[in-house]
Amino acid sequence: MASSGKQKTTMAKLNRERKMRERRMDKQARKDARKLGPTDAPDDSIATERIGGSGFDAADPTLRSVEAVLADA
Repeated sequence: MASSGKQKTTMAKLNRERKMRERRMDKQARKDARKLGPTDAPDDSIATERIGGSGFDAADPTLRSVEAVLADA
């Protein structure tokens, strides 16, 4: 006697297949990201601050000394 015609797939098999598809998609995304490489270079001013630079530009006119602020007051 033949089976009822339609085979039934268990939830466990469906979950395994779904995980496998997700892993393949993740792997492809990682490959694509490696092919593209870094998108932009790091900002030099941030790197300077992390290394130990002063963090401000002395020639900037918005930064004034304490004496200049007191003289205006």
